[in-house]
Amino acid sequence: MKVSFINPSPNEEPVAMKRIHAIASFPPLGILYLATVLIGRGEEVSVLDQPAKGLTVEETVEWVEREDPDVLGLSPFGTSGFTSARLSREVKKRRPNTTIVYGNYYATFNAERILRKYPSVDIVVRGEGEETIVDLVDSIDRGGELGDVQGITFRKESDIVSTPDRPLIRDLDSIPIPDRSLLDGDYHNTIAGAKIAVRKFTSIISSRGCVHRCKFCSCTKFARGIWRPRSVENTMEELHYLAGEGYEQFIFVDDSFTLNQRRVIELCRRMREDRLDMEWICEGRVDNCSLEMFRELARAGCKIVFFGIESANQRILDYYNKRITPQQSVKAMRTARKAGIDLIHGSFILGAPDETREEIRNTLEFAKRLPIDIPQFNILGVYPGTEIWSELESKGVLNVDECWETPTAASKISPQAVPFEEIKRMGQEAVNEFLSRPGFIMDQVARTLRSRFRMGIVRHNLSRLDAIRYNIAHII
Repeated sequence: MKVSFINPSPNEEPVAMKRIHAIASFPPLGILYLATVLIGRGEEVSVLDQPAKGLTVEETVEWVEREDPDVLGLSPFGTSGFTSARLSREVKKRRPNTTIVYGNYYATFNAERILRKYPSVDIVVRGEGEETIVDLVDSIDRGGELGDVQGITFRKESDIVSTPDRPLIRDLDSIPIPDRSLLDGDYHNTIAGAKIAVRKFTSIISSRGCVHRCKFCSCTKFARGIWRPRSVENTMEELHYLAGEGYEQFIFVDDSFTLNQRRVIELCRRMREDRLDMEWICEGRVDNCSLEMFRELARAGCKIVFFGIESANQRILDYYNKRITPQQSVKAMRTARKAGIDLIHGSFILGAPDETREEIRNTLEFAKRLPIDIPQFNILGVYPGTEIWSELESKGVLNVDECWETPTAASKISPQAVPFEEIKRMGQEAVNEFLSRPGFIMDQVARTLRSRFRMGIVRHNLSRLDAIRYNIAHII
């Protein structure tokens, strides 16, 4: 059986059908895992990353026609749902016998809605897909009963049927290393348009899930509040494979990379012992960051750490169920700086449903007092799978039919919220002020002159400085 997978473009194409090139893409690990599992079972598989290739819908459909798959898997998310819908419609028109399957976070929490609205979609895989895709392809191949496949939603005559959830994969070491040779895109991690991974780059995941229950995150529901790590040995096997393939930079895309500090320290020490000469990026929680761990991160090649600081206001942090304090954020930033992390990225969320202007200002001013290099102010979005979505739906504030496919800002629908446009303006002004401080500029110049990693970023982005500054100012 032939199975093809597409990672759709995150943008709905305009009428002019202009090409859309992704400048900040990560390799689509999710579908690479599925494809690799199927190849291991002897299936014929192909993969297309539409945004990385800059293909229009028409060009992508032509690719499908050339591949001639029996099953086509699409991995839509957020606004890419529009592109996925167009792709599935066009493919179904030309290839009515192709079984079209959706899967990922977005599909998991909208399975029935997708099938009701889009008759061109045949099946939705919910949750993790590595085991489900094997059972599903086997069932389709032999004409079996779809109802026997756990973790899917499908049509049966005029009804929509959801089978029981599939248990989570407990032993992540049992999953094969994703075959990145299935892709031929050129991937570069960027922040606000600036390339921060300027050499051969990829992504890797060393654990799945998270034990924290932040109200704005759908990981809690998707991973059922469980964190599952790969072993250090298994993770190192993949890192050595990547080094052998010429990769020099990577990012850990774990939902909670630093959850187990002992494991992180062991992994970092193994990287040094094995002389793994690679530069990398990860995320960290501010309540789980000892100086020892961050020193090991820096020694092992970690150059950038992303922190979710979210707010300067304890009331808002408690509303988000973030389970951190502003004081912990201050300590974490200082610890990362002391340990020698090259770039510290601080992410903030503005616009909780009842957040006041004064609280938003507190957060914007708080950012200036932190030793961070890159601030990112996000306006709180509302989407299925999060506790905030369920809360606003139960209060009658959220129109599910209007919002499920196009995630919206809480500040656009909550009657108590500061208006969206006002929050956006406040955030943009704060970024300009942050970047224009003389002390900040002098500090950044000094740090850059001492850092080979930073100098590499500067050299690769000199011609784009004006655009980068604009992107940073308009990042929210």
